[in-house]
Amino acid sequence: MRTLIKNGTIVTADGSSDADILIDGETIAQIGPDLEATGVTADETIDATGRYVIPGGIDVHTHMELPFGGTFAKDTFETGTRAAAFGGTTSIVDFAVQGKGQSLREGLDAWHAKAEGNAVTDYGFHMIMSDVNDSTLGEMDGLVAEGVPDFKLFTAYPGVFYSDDGAIFRAMQQTARNGGLIMMHAENGMAIDVVAAQTVAAGTTDPIGHGLARKAIFEGEATNRVIRLAEAAGVPVYIVHLSARDALEAVHDARQRGSKVFAETCPQYLFLSLDDLGNGFEGAKYVCSPPLRSKDHWDDLWTGLVDDDLQLVATDHCPFDFHGQKELGRGDFRKIPNGLPGVEDRIDLLHDGGVLSGRISKERWVEIISTAPARLFGMYPQKGAIEVGSDADLVVYDPDRKRTISARTHHMDVDYSCYEGRVVQGASAVVLSRGSVVVRDGEFTGRQGAGRFIKRAPADYARTA
Repeated sequence: MRTLIKNGTIVTADGSSDADILIDGETIAQIGPDLEATGVTADETIDATGRYVIPGGIDVHTHMELPFGGTFAKDTFETGTRAAAFGGTTSIVDFAVQGKGQSLREGLDAWHAKAEGNAVTDYGFHMIMSDVNDSTLGEMDGLVAEGVPDFKLFTAYPGVFYSDDGAIFRAMQQTARNGGLIMMHAENGMAIDVVAAQTVAAGTTDPIGHGLARKAIFEGEATNRVIRLAEAAGVPVYIVHLSARDALEAVHDARQRGSKVFAETCPQYLFLSLDDLGNGFEGAKYVCSPPLRSKDHWDDLWTGLVDDDLQLVATDHCPFDFHGQKELGRGDFRKIPNGLPGVEDRIDLLHDGGVLSGRISKERWVEIISTAPARLFGMYPQKGAIEVGSDADLVVYDPDRKRTISARTHHMDVDYSCYEGRVVQGASAVVLSRGSVVVRDGEFTGRQGAGRFIKRAPADYARTA
């Protein structure tokens, strides 16, 4: 199958140009102006006049079917990757979970079983480590060789995912030997639990208490601490879902002194705020960790994206229904499942709120939604690039189309939207995964099980430092 995309403006992290793209099978075969005039023929032609052609989005932080707080995140690998495709994201990297007392292998095998035969588009895995011990440290080497080179640890959630400084440092030392990467959820969970208990005891049980208890200073302290541990171990470190200027300052300072520190933020920290946690229990819809911050953090995070102290935007997509799941926390915000839906809306929100607002260029937009994730997480140039030989993961993007975000029309398997009623400009018109059209003008044309596991290499951090 040969597909020709013609008359579009190709937008990459490196620049924009008017050119056509020929896809042969699953990969890009030729790029150039007016390819038909040179004798190129195709089985299908897609006219991209007036539209951008961008590399498919890559969301490196999702949680499909994640067990949390006595329930499970609603999206499966089928529904989640399908929703992602509607939003222009053609690859995800999800977090496999090692349960307490399990081996890493047991956790990874369970996530392979969830995804294989179900995912609509391509997927990879990071590994959440809940138990750091001699056995699991030894397992890390094998996972790196298998294409799962990243390991997430937590300074939060005591009794569930929490690791102490010694465990974190040992895992970092192991990545110094095997080339892997430690990813950190950096909040001071021990201090947060103290404040949360005091907040409930003082009579604040509604969701706003979640945001008040998980103070920004606790994120800043933990971020600085894990960066210093990484410096001591002589390894890179990646901070997930950075939400606050306190944490960003720690990242900025470390990068200024030459440390290989990388970080992501998420759309919710750029477009939502602590105010959304108010309005009684309705605020449960917005409970995630780290929590939403006051609006005065927004400009700092956008500046971090412009200055490359923040390399990319992922979603931390972890959807729980308001009815029946978030409601588990009525009367005690500590019992509300933590997580928001977002995998479908990331690219459009960043186009509307970033490119059209003048905060970032369209080239930087492509970089933070696709190219930087591919580079940092060992997929480039197979993914995240428009080059001959790259996978034909492509989006024909209409920068002029306006749509209203709503739970009534989204494709995520969750009963509410964090951005209900928000009008955004920019939408994916045609989405291709490895050369096959999976979404066309709002209609799904893909196939359950078509997605493949992405075997990722340890990243060459010199490319992004």
